[in-house]
Amino acid sequence: MKKFSKGFVVKLLSASVGLGLAMETIALQDPPLLSIQRPLLEGRKETPGLPGTATLNLTVDYTESQIWNPSTKQHDRVKLRSYRGDAVDPKSPYVAPTLKVFPGETIRVTLDNQLPPDHTCTEYDGDVNKPHCFNGTNLHAHGLWISPAGNSDNVLISINPQVAFEYEYNIPADHPAGTFWYHPHRHGSTAIQVASGMGGALIVQGNRQPTLERSGDIDVLLGNSAKERLFVFQQIQYACYTKGQPPAIKRNSDQTYLCESEDVGIIENIDDFGPNKWATSGRHTSINGVVQPVIKDAKVGELERWRMIHAGVRDSINFKVVKMTGESQLTSVAAAAEKDFLQQSCAGAVVPQYRIAADGLTLAAVDTSDVSVFQPGYRWDTLMLFSEPGRYCVIDEAAAASANVGAVPSEPRLLGFVDVKAGRSTTIKDKLIDSAKNITDRSIRRAVADDLKNGLGLENFVPHSSLLEMSDKEVTTQTLEFNIDSGKFMIDNSPFDPNRVDRQLILGNTDDWTLTSKVGSHPFHIHVNPFQIVKILDPNGKDVSAADAIDDYDTAKQFPDPQYRGMKGKWKDTIWVKNAGGKTYTVVVRTKYQRYIGDFVLHCHILDHEDQGMMQNVRISIPDGKGGVSKGHH
Repeated sequence: MKKFSKGFVVKLLSASVGLGLAMETIALQDPPLLSIQRPLLEGRKETPGLPGTATLNLTVDYTESQIWNPSTKQHDRVKLRSYRGDAVDPKSPYVAPTLKVFPGETIRVTLDNQLPPDHTCTEYDGDVNKPHCFNGTNLHAHGLWISPAGNSDNVLISINPQVAFEYEYNIPADHPAGTFWYHPHRHGSTAIQVASGMGGALIVQGNRQPTLERSGDIDVLLGNSAKERLFVFQQIQYACYTKGQPPAIKRNSDQTYLCESEDVGIIENIDDFGPNKWATSGRHTSINGVVQPVIKDAKVGELERWRMIHAGVRDSINFKVVKMTGESQLTSVAAAAEKDFLQQSCAGAVVPQYRIAADGLTLAAVDTSDVSVFQPGYRWDTLMLFSEPGRYCVIDEAAAASANVGAVPSEPRLLGFVDVKAGRSTTIKDKLIDSAKNITDRSIRRAVADDLKNGLGLENFVPHSSLLEMSDKEVTTQTLEFNIDSGKFMIDNSPFDPNRVDRQLILGNTDDWTLTSKVGSHPFHIHVNPFQIVKILDPNGKDVSAADAIDDYDTAKQFPDPQYRGMKGKWKDTIWVKNAGGKTYTVVVRTKYQRYIGDFVLHCHILDHEDQGMMQNVRISIPDGKGGVSKGHH
């Protein structure tokens, strides 16, 4: 085994977002990229895919900066918890650097917590499910298939103020390539910190060719033929307060948040989160730290891969791209004017989204949709292909009450714009079949091309073998129910207890999990092992996860909920568990516990729900050979 040198340093690629600009148009740029250091072989240049190590030093502290406010046409001053370090763009501190690695590589992240002392991190004797220890932190690599123990993806530790700790993520050589992310996960402070913008993309790149024996990486198929863009969606709900006792949020006459020139916006109160509070705040979803950015360099006929991450705390995003109508060149729209603007100027043809991966895991076939629904924690990779030049609107589309975290019908919101230059039009099928030339083995290349011709299939790039063909005798069961009762946020009628192991699972077993919610809808997320969707039943027992299913149980037939359509068979690590006006949907997923043992958590990914108790401890143990778990030495 080769030995690699230690102590690698971080190199940065410049990624300015124009913090100090007094203009309205801000071009979308990716967050800063951490450059992986790989050993050199016999004087040759760096070899992508050769195992290396990323060393990232992140200091956690308060940072004063500013965020563009379209409603006032100026920047609001803010002071929020954030990451600092050589790999953080000081002009855009509220989105973390992007980590890009290959399977087999190692990420070392040193968190140095320099937030002010917080006695609730060390002397707290209150309810563990009352949000507290806002200045304590840790780190979760969301979606990575790595160990949950020790100094790996361990979220059961608290890195308190004035403490530094090094995480080490050893990514296995057979790890799927895909789009993942990282964020704080200290129980009690997760929502406050993620709401401040503490989160970033973590991309596992792939260069494995498909063979007769194994699947390859979708990156190989796309090669250099698809321009990559990264979208990190964040919902930073800062507020400015009056000086009275108790302080109150400053508001405009329409009740949206107000920050005046002498004010500094903060995020310090978990009570500011909650149903419909994001919508009424008038704040805007940012992309890569920028509010209402403009994508400047798209071109007709050029294939683009959009890696998109919902890195916000709680509110749903219904992502849609439409052609702009009329001659309007506005590039910044106030919250109060959005509805009229979208109706008048963003009413053109919808641009189809050719989805190729869900939660970082490549799909068995391209899934075409007009709208991609992002619940908190979701990721979608889509291929975009524009057929006409001009300006396009990027929209958070309206949705029915049961399709939203806030449990009320949502109004459409403007996320940004895309400017598309003229070019030669083509089709997604022609583009992908042409890309099949990147497959080196001719027999596999032919199979890949035939699969694409027959329904845009991607079978040769799916990272996990399907579990759906297993017999009932090979599968055991788990059930889980979300509930809110008397102000308590619970799973299986119990709030989180850090001293209780809620589920004892056995390494190598395969389970069907039946997920329901008694009150409200909740995104279920489990660490370590992803799962495959078996079926999703509406309250009448109709499977709404089939390719042609229509989920119109609680909506008008002309306004169905699109988020479950085609979910059957997809692999994910986060899934919406829906309750429609008190009527429960039933979500059934199948998962296999592979390689890793140890303690970790599952939870609702509405992060203020997690902080208030909607979480469970999970333990995977080695089997004892008799159907139970090994107890070790006695």
